[in-house]
Amino acid sequence: MTTPPYQQYPQGVSDKSKVVAGILGILLGFFGAGRFYMGDTKTGVLQLVVSVVTCGAGALWGTIDGILILVNGGVDGQGRPLRD
Repeated sequence: MTTPPYQQYPQGVSDKSKVVAGILGILLGFFGAGRFYMGDTKTGVLQLVVSVVTCGAGALWGTIDGILILVNGGVDGQGRPLRD
């Protein structure tokens, strides 16, 4: 049995996209979805808890985080830079 082919990325670059992470952060910042996608579980949970405790005002954090990821890029949960 053979394994299905998959796309290879350069060594040291994440398989996660900064565009997807940024859009998830902007649209679903309340839930910390961008950070969960990137593998940064601690920050994702923190974004979710802050949003719940502040009755939704913490979603602004996720929105700003998503914009910053789109503009500056970021790193995944393993410290590798996100691909374009």
